[in-house]
Amino acid sequence: MSEESRAVNSSPERLPWNVKLLGMTSLLNDIATEMAFPVIPLLLAILAPGEKWIVGLVEGVADTVAAMLKLFSGNWSDRLDNRRGFVLVGYGLAAVARPFIGVASAAWQVVVVRTLDRVGKGLRASPRDALIAESTAESQRGRAFGFHQAMDHLGAAIGPLLSFLFLWQFPGHLGELFFLTAIPGIAIMGLLFWGLEKPSRKTRAGKTLRLTLQPFSPRFKRFLGCILLFTLGNSSDMVLLQRAGELQISMPLLWCAFNIAKSIGNLLCGPLVDRRGAFKTLLVGWALYGFAYAGFAAAQTAWLFCAVVGVYALHFSLSEPAEKTLAVQLAGPERKGLALGWFNFTVGIFILPANLLTGWLYQVYGPQAAFATCALFALAATAALATLRPAEE
Repeated sequence: MSEESRAVNSSPERLPWNVKLLGMTSLLNDIATEMAFPVIPLLLAILAPGEKWIVGLVEGVADTVAAMLKLFSGNWSDRLDNRRGFVLVGYGLAAVARPFIGVASAAWQVVVVRTLDRVGKGLRASPRDALIAESTAESQRGRAFGFHQAMDHLGAAIGPLLSFLFLWQFPGHLGELFFLTAIPGIAIMGLLFWGLEKPSRKTRAGKTLRLTLQPFSPRFKRFLGCILLFTLGNSSDMVLLQRAGELQISMPLLWCAFNIAKSIGNLLCGPLVDRRGAFKTLLVGWALYGFAYAGFAAAQTAWLFCAVVGVYALHFSLSEPAEKTLAVQLAGPERKGLALGWFNFTVGIFILPANLLTGWLYQVYGPQAAFATCALFALAATAALATLRPAEE
């Protein structure tokens, strides 16, 4: 199969080779990640009993480092014209680091290894998204990003189930569980090393591109402002799981069903972005988030809460492929890596204050106030986005 037919396939019936391969890679990586993630708090409870703040430290440090690297790696991949190398190193570092959590004998070692795992995410995320965009015809980008997110969410559903089954069969064997994450990691590196191709780029960013917003249009900068506003109300799903537990809902089953719904939804809604436009689709997706969180604030029964989770999953299905597609559209042909870096950086940096705000409101004023505040941020961001209508739409 030729590079042209595999790397950039504009046929509406078939996604490009790189998109399919990166989707499978994301599936395997999320299986490994989500096998480990749910049991990290159990391991920390053993290594640092009574120190609950350690869990927040682990994720806070790791996510902040990843967010900063997403910006730098996007810019570097533009300048070096080597997105494939960033993807290989990023996934490889995560695959190597993740199993070492199983031999940690102190909480600080978990922090270090988890941070290395997220360093891998920071190195690969923006170049990978840019590679998907460059491998895909413009008329297929929504579908391509939707497919990739669908594989990501499917892995997030499979991973916890495998973790549950292993610990059910071998209770207490946490170290062995982390070692098993090396299996999908090895498969990932084989797929990427022998299968990932470099698509031809019609334009080159050049080595003079700097880590700045100056090259971008005012419309792109306003889009980032909308992302910032929306992210301030986009708290961690851990808060929703906490509320689900208070309503006596099975959290593992809810989390699994939620990720399956997001996976199917992204497959179905990705092509909708291409047909209806990223801007219109994102408007609907963000509005649904606002209505969903208003529903969470009002939900006092388990059945109503679960019904609202369905609306929340639909938000992801519409918004995830639309956000990246719109970012690429507004950025211009030479700056995909840097544009997606700024997008990922904005989301990653402001998710921490969003979590702190939501957690404080939840503890002091209760879940109704916390969820209602998230809804207000989302609806305000939707209104701001509505003023940003792209000229081509």
